[in-house]
Amino acid sequence: MRETYQVQKEDFANAGKVSSHIKTTLKQLGVEPALLRRIAIAVYEAEINMVIHSDGGAITMEIDEGSIRFTFADQGPGIADIEAAMQPGYSTANEAAREFGFGAGMGLPNIQRNSDSFDIQSSPAGTILNLSYEVNP
Repeated sequence: MRETYQVQKEDFANAGKVSSHIKTTLKQLGVEPALLRRIAIAVYEAEINMVIHSDGGAITMEIDEGSIRFTFADQGPGIADIEAAMQPGYSTANEAAREFGFGAGMGLPNIQRNSDSFDIQSSPAGTILNLSYEVNP
């Protein structure tokens, strides 16, 4: 199974809708609650990061026997310092994001903590974040 969802820049009114849909889909597929919770946290944080920090992009979910994988691919401006961005509390969120209660600087640390596998690559052209989870049969 493969599904792709679009995420728009600064679309705070719809922020979180993709991750909510993904959570519902995985719940219907019978993903165990503890794993579902970890996935929901990571996917929500990654979606919000795309809304706040990118020029938009796509989230792709792939499910096969034994794993669930996500790719978050956005367009610019990229993450200037990934090492700093991985530190709890580090944030480059603008004032508009902060007005909506986002931008605490916990996104990437929460994503990494709630993923079985975490890989991030970034350049001024955009960021690609890959997450994966092992699913017990």
